[in-house]
Amino acid sequence: MQKKMLISGGAGFIGSHLCDKFLEKGYSVRVLDNLDEQVHGAGCSRPDYLNPEIELVNGDIRDAAAVKKALQGVDQVYHLAAKVGVGQSMYEIVNYTDVNNLGTATLLEALIENPVQKLVVASSMSIYGEGLYRNSSNQIIPGFERNLEDIKKGRWELYDNKKEVLVPVPTHEKKTPILNSVYALSKYDQEQLCLMTGRAYNFPVVALRFFNVYGTRQALSNPYTGVLAIFASRYLNGKPPVIFEDGEQKRDFIHVKDVVNALVLAGEKEQAVGRVYNIGSGNAYTVNYIAGSLAEVMGKENIQPSLTGKYRAGDIRHCFADIALAEEELGFRPHVQLKDGLSELAIWLEGQQAFDRVDIAGKELEKRGLAI
Repeated sequence: MQKKMLISGGAGFIGSHLCDKFLEKGYSVRVLDNLDEQVHGAGCSRPDYLNPEIELVNGDIRDAAAVKKALQGVDQVYHLAAKVGVGQSMYEIVNYTDVNNLGTATLLEALIENPVQKLVVASSMSIYGEGLYRNSSNQIIPGFERNLEDIKKGRWELYDNKKEVLVPVPTHEKKTPILNSVYALSKYDQEQLCLMTGRAYNFPVVALRFFNVYGTRQALSNPYTGVLAIFASRYLNGKPPVIFEDGEQKRDFIHVKDVVNALVLAGEKEQAVGRVYNIGSGNAYTVNYIAGSLAEVMGKENIQPSLTGKYRAGDIRHCFADIALAEEELGFRPHVQLKDGLSELAIWLEGQQAFDRVDIAGKELEKRGLAI
């Protein structure tokens, strides 16, 4: 019998690629998506890239009736619907909490009445706050909130009690979360709500903590989406990428095709039930390196990034993934090298139009004292 999958937020960046993968596997796919204007632009119409074989239910994850309708006849649910962005979450507190927290709660109440074979929920590396570090005594310690006085002096790193710089190391799933933003809090709430409800009502749940995902179909006109999409939007408009601090903060960038493979594995592996996994490339790149690499593949080397020397509330210094657990238990292996992924992205970008709203977003943060 043909499996039927429901993907909340499935008309978006990651969700649409997951749709394609499920169709390749011969599954029937339904999407629940409200086609949010910030992601899809004015008009809220079905995106051209969404395969015509996909059944689209145009509805909101907070609408119990729409969720109940979307769940009819479904075998597995992939919950990707969420408001995304650290900066915006710090001043749209009600909106982020409403969509991410209440939306997930609405889905879970519907699943209690309409249980499925498995629920896979998208979480985020943002829940860690700072990653793990090694101190001058060679001990591994969790990162902590940076000292504001250091930040004001342009001392961006974390320091131990000997005033020596801590060295970032890969972050594993056992690290205690440090919730530095409303977005991070809402993503942690999403994953934990799903896991505890699954345990209580005996339906299988897996949570995946995505690191920085990039690739085709990312919303280029959303100034709060992934950093690579934001940089691409600036380059397309002949403007320099805006980089906070000194650009030497380290992140893990993973291609959307690798993320889709992780989602499929999470749905298939029985041993994954009740577990949380990091999904990243396992590599660390500075933001400066990413900006330069993207400029190179786009032919924009003449545009130099703008280093603001400012700190944005909710931002952390370093965090990149330890993916050993996902490798061992899911059989997950990232395959797309950064250079290849960026080259593919550059080809797609040639036919895209981006409305650059980065300056507007920056002014919003400064007006509220969230960028110093």
